[in-house]
Amino acid sequence: MEVNFQFDWAAAFGSIPHLLPGIPWTLMISFGGLAIGFVIGIVFGLMRISPSRWMRLPAVFYIEVFRGTPILVQVLFIFYGLPQLLGGPINALTAGIAAIAVNSGAYISEVVRGGVQSIERGQREAALSLGLSRTQAFRYVIWPQAFRRMIPPLGNQGIISIKDTSLFSVIGVGELVRQGQIYIATTFTALEVYLMVALLYLAITWSLSLLLRVLERRGLVGQ
Repeated sequence: MEVNFQFDWAAAFGSIPHLLPGIPWTLMISFGGLAIGFVIGIVFGLMRISPSRWMRLPAVFYIEVFRGTPILVQVLFIFYGLPQLLGGPINALTAGIAAIAVNSGAYISEVVRGGVQSIERGQREAALSLGLSRTQAFRYVIWPQAFRRMIPPLGNQGIISIKDTSLFSVIGVGELVRQGQIYIATTFTALEVYLMVALLYLAITWSLSLLLRVLERRGLVGQ
């Protein structure tokens, strides 16, 4: 069977103006969700290492549930399932941000736990011996060091969350993939358009990776 196909570069580059409106939606969902997820991650990450069993158990349950289920299922549950419980519809943008928040929050919880536990016990003991309270020792000695070590995995989670937004076209969010689907429906140039969608995602994630490498070279992250 002979296949006579020529890649249409004009169609590929011509799709860019139609795809660009999806970038703000992609960034809004990913970074909005990550901001909320970071707060969630701090709370549950610290609960995870609490000496109290009643603090640890809810944290373990939350982390295992949201790390163990696909984010696509989570956003479908939020968008289609929760309205049945709440008695009203949920905006697609809100559902997307909420899905990124709870999903990234579970992973960030483990990043926080690992970062705090990576600080040597002697650091805390030295701070206490200087007269600091446990809260002050954590705030001024443990947390600043732990946070520097968290930045690379937090950056990786940011990249993952940006790519996860591509799944939210199923609920009608106007991110990059959704914009591509709308354009393809009228032009029938799926190969060319999806290639440009992939390149735009690559440009966003590569920019974030580059920022992380710059921070590492300047010694602002890591040890």
